[in-house]
Amino acid sequence: MELKWLKDFVALSEYGSFSKAAEARFVTQPAFSRRIRSLENWLGIALVDRDKHPTTLSVTGLAFVEEAKRMIHDTYRVRERLQGQESRQSLVFFSQHSPAVSFFPHWIRTLEPQVGTTLVKLNAGNLHDVMESFMAGVGDFLLSYSSGENISQLSRNDTICIQVGTDKLVPVSAVKANGTPLYSIDNHAPFKLLAYPDDSYLGGIIKEQCLARIPPDIQYTTVCENALAEGLKAMAIQGYGVAWLPSSLIQNELQNKQLVILDGPLRAVELRILLYRFRHTVKSEVDVFWKYLLELYNHGYA
Repeated sequence: MELKWLKDFVALSEYGSFSKAAEARFVTQPAFSRRIRSLENWLGIALVDRDKHPTTLSVTGLAFVEEAKRMIHDTYRVRERLQGQESRQSLVFFSQHSPAVSFFPHWIRTLEPQVGTTLVKLNAGNLHDVMESFMAGVGDFLLSYSSGENISQLSRNDTICIQVGTDKLVPVSAVKANGTPLYSIDNHAPFKLLAYPDDSYLGGIIKEQCLARIPPDIQYTTVCENALAEGLKAMAIQGYGVAWLPSSLIQNELQNKQLVILDGPLRAVELRILLYRFRHTVKSEVDVFWKYLLELYNHGYA
């Protein structure tokens, strides 16, 4: 049983459509449908009458709506009560994997005088999962990449964000003994690609802004997919192919000549590192930390 299944079901009852409810819950419709089915399997009861169009809840489903809302409310009430018993102050961050590894440690270290003895908690994952947890109110902040506009699902009246850093996705290759790239694009020979899944955040960026702009006479073959940039870095170092990696993640490898940035037709992508929070919070340490960041970066918030 997962709390998000209950939230999905309540959204379905409110929107009356799988597609609209899935959009409101920031998931694809197939994933949303699977989660509703998982809830039904766990309960052992059909909540949706799938023989009727448009979407109609079953008699049991209609009766379960208020029960689901009560279960969600009770769960959060218990969490708030338990958190109220926690005497130590804390800052809870959710982050995509890559900035959690390559950006967050150094960044939070520079803020140590402000953080002091406050407990810092970091939860890393793919963007969808950490965004869902953040939007559920489980944490205080969300750290994420952005290649252009702010993430649309987070552009809400109750959230605000500031830019706390920059990064760049760069195409890299392992290096031959003579110091030249193992994979050279200059000779227009096909190259091996180490890729992120298309449905991942970085995968979508690279597909739209990099791969789609490669000249048609340059061919490539995807030989490995991995949602973790750290995994693709390890494969690239071993000479398995070309990968687009965050620049901050490979500084040591570039200095040690284990990897080299490829120039020419392979495009790099500028990234902003954004920190989101909700406008209103009951934790005073969150407000104090945010005020310090606004003064530190000397700009207003989006």
